[in-house]
Amino acid sequence: MTKLAGVVQTLKKEHDRLTRELKGISAALSAFGAAYSRNGGTRKLSAAGRARIAAAQKARWAKARANGSKTNVIAMPKKRKMSVAARKKIAAAQRARWAKAKAAKG
Repeated sequence: MTKLAGVVQTLKKEHDRLTRELKGISAALSAFGAAYSRNGGTRKLSAAGRARIAAAQKARWAKARANGSKTNVIAMPKKRKMSVAARKKIAAAQRARWAKAKAAKG
């Protein structure tokens, strides 16, 4: 029985040591957790700030519409379409190149 009591006493001491260590780790996490949290850094904008930004954007659009010029708009040229005959010609040439390459290889 004395051996069993000694083992229980050793286990209780180890339990107490681990509990103290966990409390220290918890304290460190609570101290550093706020500084290193990923989701805690969201920036908020006040309603007045959003209103100022919206008013400025509306003014920019009004100015652009008032000028009536489309200086920033670039007309893209229409894409040219290849005829079916041209595509067939290119495909036949490519098949001939592959055939030549395979013949040279083996």
